[in-house]
Amino acid sequence: MKRFSKIFVSVILALAAFAPLHAGLREDVEFLSDPLLEGRGLGTRGSVEASIYIMRRFQQSGLESRMQFFSTSRGVGRNIYAVNRGNSRSDKYILICAHYDGLGIINGTVYPGADSNASGVAVMLHLADSLAGSGTNYIFAALDAYSETLAGAENFARLQYKLSMVLNIDTIGSTLAPPNKYRPDFLIILGGQKLEKEFDKANEDPRLRLYYDYYRSKSFTDYFYTRISDQAPFLRRGVPALMFTSGITMNTNKPADDISSLDFSVLRRRAVLILNWIRLQ
Repeated sequence: MKRFSKIFVSVILALAAFAPLHAGLREDVEFLSDPLLEGRGLGTRGSVEASIYIMRRFQQSGLESRMQFFSTSRGVGRNIYAVNRGNSRSDKYILICAHYDGLGIINGTVYPGADSNASGVAVMLHLADSLAGSGTNYIFAALDAYSETLAGAENFARLQYKLSMVLNIDTIGSTLAPPNKYRPDFLIILGGQKLEKEFDKANEDPRLRLYYDYYRSKSFTDYFYTRISDQAPFLRRGVPALMFTSGITMNTNKPADDISSLDFSVLRRRAVLILNWIRLQ
């Protein structure tokens, strides 16, 4: 594994220098969900292309990319991350993460994964652009192997970083399944019930409709918050966490989850809300 990792790092760093450079939420989602990446399935060529792109985007932000390799039942996984050490007096970090792997190709059909979860990666990269060089300690991470029982998050949680909080962004680009049909400009923030006043302040500009449960269901809220997404391994280790999402739609995990199904005007407002809240901390 170590020998493979060294070879892969040297190759991927060389390729990253020639990777196409894009900036902006739409451009990031468009690249990551392009059919040429074949749905970013774990261990595939498309996954490698996505990881190279993410590394290049971190470089654009002025951050140095790092990689964590780990084994899964379907091959080697790769977490791509960057560290902003803005406060040398503290050894604690805020982790901002999103999984970048998708379902890939199933029975010859590409599953683009635009909402799940190219949208989350795009917001994470936007936050890296905005927060790099700030006086706070952040780790920005694109996690692999979500489809392998959150193996990327589980392995990342084992790294020796002291985390004060985890912000996980998972499936955040759609307005197709609003809790209130009259307010498609919404955002679901799981784990944020005690932070409503802070989010209300951060929401003065984007003016989204905020929800702190999963479609008013306690059982679904607990299930999605504690088990389903990448904040779960950190919660089990006692690290406070928030999950930002726009929920599951009829397109989720379907071939129809392409860029045309997303609402970029609302996605930008969601990114503004998250950034506003982070800057209040």
